Amino acid sequence: MNGTHGWNTDSRTRRLFAALGTAIFLVVPGIVAGFVPWWISRWQVHAPFFGFTALRVIGILLMAAGILALLESFGRFALQGIGTPAPVFPPRHLVVTGSYRYVRNPIYLAVVSLVLGQALLLGDIRICAYALSCWLVMHLVVLLCEEPALRKSFGVDYEAFCAHVPRWKPRLRPWRGGKGCDQRQLH
Repeated sequence: MNGTHGWNTDSRTRRLFAALGTAIFLVVPGIVAGFVPWWISRWQVHAPFFGFTALRVIGILLMAAGILALLESFGRFALQGIGTPAPVFPPRHLVVTGSYRYVRNPIYLAVVSLVLGQALLLGDIRICAYALSCWLVMHLVVLLCEEPALRKSFGVDYEAFCAHVPRWKPRLRPWRGGKGCDQRQLH
């Protein structure tokens, strides 16, 4: 078997599967951050929270940032990690570039930003509650499933990453790597 996860494929084939799998897996955040908020609200606009129309602009900005971070992070899984965010075809390499230099979970943070942005734009408290429940579920998945699996797969590289990059609150300055990390992946 070839690679750290048992896949017996050459590099080009694996990259192709990674790109296709990642594109297909985009359906999941589409459901969580698109379909479910629509189902809750039918995207009906209510009065802005606390009468502050500026919150609608903040909502739009959160949504725009969420979409950009989501697509950028998904792309890094396919191109640099040579895998997908889905456990069925995990990355071969630890991704510590791009958005991952600021926060360990940019995909989850992007999804929550998209949902919270819709809540602010629409003035819908139900979507705010949904955003909070999404984050709570994601937090539990990260703590109970993802982090233990990443520690097992990537060892000291992942430990160094965790020591310098926060789980949820983005750093102000990008992490430039450290001992134990493959410096070639940082540029």
